[in-house]
Amino acid sequence: MNTGARQGLVVPEQRQKRGRSNGDRRTNMRIDENARQPKGAGCAGGRPRVFVAAENRLLREALSRMLAKGGNIEVAGVYGAGPFRTEDLLKEEANILLLTSRGSMNEDLAAIRMVRASAPNVQILLIGVTGEETEFLQCVRAGVRGYLPKNASAEDVVEGVRAVQAGEAVCPGTLCALLFHYFEREATSFPSASVRQRMGLTRREQQLIPLIAEGLTNKEIANRFCLSEQTVKNHLYRMKHKVGAEDRLSIVQVCRTQGFMV
Repeated sequence: MNTGARQGLVVPEQRQKRGRSNGDRRTNMRIDENARQPKGAGCAGGRPRVFVAAENRLLREALSRMLAKGGNIEVAGVYGAGPFRTEDLLKEEANILLLTSRGSMNEDLAAIRMVRASAPNVQILLIGVTGEETEFLQCVRAGVRGYLPKNASAEDVVEGVRAVQAGEAVCPGTLCALLFHYFEREATSFPSASVRQRMGLTRREQQLIPLIAEGLTNKEIANRFCLSEQTVKNHLYRMKHKVGAEDRLSIVQVCRTQGFMV
């Protein structure tokens, strides 16, 4: 496709501020009302019913118009400002949620997990903010089916929706390679199962031991496994109680005495 015809999705900050008005309220406006099919037709007939959730009014209207013009895609509803809720998503019987990042990793992950818990049949296509590796992997772990960077084109989004509807996973090629490296690292870092039997450590807790021995901080360990820093702290707390250690160093020492480390 001619690159000059590709429409970017980034909304300039100045326009974004001017666009804030009553439209920032949650709304259930319809796109091309006369062309709508009955609810549920998206799943049965292969036509995706997309629910657009974007905090910025200009962006969500642009996404809605773009999808409506994309052909064979129905915009079931939109969601604006405020914490994301799943009530309207369920009411509109959407089968794809097009979610734009709100700029906070914690908020994005909370929204993704909420949808996976309340509407497990809805596939999530996220338009991210930074495209950083850690952010991407955390979103995959939370349950997105597709991930596009913030500079994705209109064509990228339409193709992404169609791919997700067809049961495919969507992400840029560079991030796809990252997934392969991540799972390769996971597969080669599983210690012996005998450690779990002797010490009661889970697989994840076993994976942390060499990193603790290397002197990595909680934050560095969290980034290595795409976890939150609090999750790492929780793992360490449980590990100390399981092996009878008083601190991080003691965990390593006990594991050495048990033959886990040379």
